[in-house]
Amino acid sequence: MGSKSAATSESLLDELQNTLAHGTVARRVETLRRVTDLFINGAVDFKDEQIRLFDDVFQCLMEHIETSARVLLSSRLAPIDTAPPLTVRALAFDDLIEVAAPVLSRSERLDDEMLIETARNKSQAHLMAISVRRVLSGAVTDVLVLRGNDEVIQSTVNNPGAEFSDGGFTQLVDRAEGDDNLATCIAMRPTIPRHLYLKLLAKASATVRERLEAANPQQAGDVPTAVREATQRARSVPAAITPETAIAHALVKSLYEDGRLDEHQVTSFAETGKFDEANASLAALASVPVSIAEHMMIETRAEGVMILAKVCGMSWSTVKAIIEMRDKLSGAEPTDLAACKATYERLRPSTAQQVLRFHRMQQSAPAA
Repeated sequence: MGSKSAATSESLLDELQNTLAHGTVARRVETLRRVTDLFINGAVDFKDEQIRLFDDVFQCLMEHIETSARVLLSSRLAPIDTAPPLTVRALAFDDLIEVAAPVLSRSERLDDEMLIETARNKSQAHLMAISVRRVLSGAVTDVLVLRGNDEVIQSTVNNPGAEFSDGGFTQLVDRAEGDDNLATCIAMRPTIPRHLYLKLLAKASATVRERLEAANPQQAGDVPTAVREATQRARSVPAAITPETAIAHALVKSLYEDGRLDEHQVTSFAETGKFDEANASLAALASVPVSIAEHMMIETRAEGVMILAKVCGMSWSTVKAIIEMRDKLSGAEPTDLAACKATYERLRPSTAQQVLRFHRMQQSAPAA
């Protein structure tokens, strides 16, 4: 710092001592303004030790000042990446949303741990402020999805910088039932896992499907019809495929063409939770389109899986691995494996072939 800046700092230190010792609230506010000016003007060059000093000063001055002064401090510190961390944390944890919102929505000083703590303990308004941050990790969105009201959920899903874990997506798909806007936004997230996308579509209203077709016109024409468990009739659904799913399908195609796709490989895919790979493998081995296998795989009951596996001539241990993968991915109640085993052992390959023919016929029928 130059001599002028040093002189400013010295006069400010004197003022600070007097203010903290016996200053009025108005004087505290004026001193806080001057300290903030000093910090903002030099923020780029301050070392960690100096930032710690500012942190102490800000926290002392923040006691007993009115809301409007805390709001102003929060607004001024929010865009500064090197803002004193303990001060930012105190502002973020303020019960008054006017004080907390600027730093919660913008400050890079708040790490995931702080955001999660706030999201777990503060109001819906605090959650809303967090939901619009430039970047949100899956760990933070997990809490927003768990605790947030409809407005918070919608805001989080609309945030292009938000990431979601598989568990977060599972909860979102459950929340979206009956909410066309939310269902459409979730289905258009580029990273939604394929099995959850299909589950969402299976429950989606005609409005949602129309919106998704409008958003993906290039796919609407060649979209296959899907067997609807509830209605047993074909309906047209858009099936936008993410890059991850496309890569998985290409891998399986390559294994199949090289003669390296076998039951052992399918079991391995299922045990490691690779829905796309397991699904495409069953489709290839049963000689059906991937779309038919997908919709049989996501049926509520496990019959679809057992029919595909029986047509492929797979052992019960592989079927069990696939059913367990489905249960884990959907977060549903565990399937009654003993009952499934009995059904699978009774199921004749000829019956399985017949049911599969029915599924093929349903898919090639005109859309309802």
